[in-house]
Amino acid sequence: MPDISTKPYMLRAIYEWCTDSGYTPYLAVKVDASTTVPMEYVKKGEIVLNISFGATSGLKMDNDSIRFNARFGGVSREIYVPVNNVMAIYANENGQGMAFEPQAGGNAAAPSEIAESAPAPVLSAVPASASEQKTAPASTSDDNNEPPKKGGRPTLTRIK
Repeated sequence: MPDISTKPYMLRAIYEWCTDSGYTPYLAVKVDASTTVPMEYVKKGEIVLNISFGATSGLKMDNDSIRFNARFGGVSREIYVPVNNVMAIYANENGQGMAFEPQAGGNAAAPSEIAESAPAPVLSAVPASASEQKTAPASTSDDNNEPPKKGGRPTLTRIK
C-alpha cells in the first residue's frame, strides 16, 4: 500500500490550531493551471488567501484539495487549490505555521514519491522584520548586521 501524504492532515491541524487560538489562518499557494483563483490577485505565480471562517463560505479541506467560496472586491468567487500547490499555512497575527515545498505537476506524483522527495515540514515563526523589508531602502550588502526592526504586520518569508 502506498504511503499516504501527511500534508493534508498537517494543513487541517494548523487550520484548527489557528481558529482555536483566535488567529486568522492564511494559505500561501503556488498558482498554476490546476488552481482556480482570481488571477488579478496573483503576484509572481503565487497568491495568499485568508481561509478564516469569516472570510470563506463552504470551506472543504480534503486530502486532494482545498475548496471554498470567498469575496474578492465584493464579488463571490469559487476557489480551488490542490493540496500539492500549498506552500504554507500560517497565522497572520504572529506568522507561526508550517511551510511546504510545492509539488510540481499537481497530483501527477504518486504519494510515495512525494513522501520520499519532500523534506519534513517544520513549524516556525516568520520574523517580524519581513514586512519592514518592503518599505526599507535596498541594502547593497546582504550581510548587514543591523538587528531586525520591530512592529508591522507579520508576513510569510520563504527561504530556499
